[in-house]
Amino acid sequence: MATVGLLYPGHSAEDDFATLEARAAGEVRLPVVITSVGEDAHRVDALLDLGSTERLADGVRALSWSRPQAVMWACTSGSFVFGPAGARQQAAKVAAAAGVPASSTSIAFVDALRHLDIRRVAIAASYPHDVAEHFVEFLSADGVDVVAMGSHGIITAAEVGTLTPEQVIQMVTAADHPDAQAVLIPDTAMHTLAIIDRLEAAVGKTVLTANQVTVWKGLQLAGGVPVIPGMGRLFEEAR
Repeated sequence: MATVGLLYPGHSAEDDFATLEARAAGEVRLPVVITSVGEDAHRVDALLDLGSTERLADGVRALSWSRPQAVMWACTSGSFVFGPAGARQQAAKVAAAAGVPASSTSIAFVDALRHLDIRRVAIAASYPHDVAEHFVEFLSADGVDVVAMGSHGIITAAEVGTLTPEQVIQMVTAADHPDAQAVLIPDTAMHTLAIIDRLEAAVGKTVLTANQVTVWKGLQLAGGVPVIPGMGRLFEEAR
């Protein structure tokens, strides 16, 4: 069984990962540690504090009981606001503290897009526009062409966690663009893992969600990604 430890900020959609565990039929274990949050706000200064070295180091110590084979900072906005170089430094510090490979959701998006050979995307962001633009810049730095972006101005992760499946599907279909090869949902606070098949069916193309790519990247770091039904194109074939 592959064990990927998840550092998850606050409380919003941390229960989402149990859906993937169940569908993996015993092949995957995803222990979650809730990291501390100063202010629950999709605002750059609050997000820089959210992803601080001290908060993540505390989380790594709390996660040690689970003996993870890899650790993921399961937060997109709390990694992409640091920029590409800063996000990789952040992940390197987590890896050093944990003693196992580590990464973050923002990096996972870039790696998943490269893995699937996808270069043109649309973004369905829950964040305010200025925060979402940081994600656009993060992707663009890796050569990803963001052809459309929808931002919804939701300030708190707690509110994002209350969105219904129907609301999430509406956000994705509204953000889609004919030139996009995939639609990205960048917020780990959003429940998506039970509806990825519905999301991909709604737009007729690949959909990558924050919680999905987080687990995928963690499993890749842990040694291999098993086929997991219902988790979209990214999990269709064993890697």
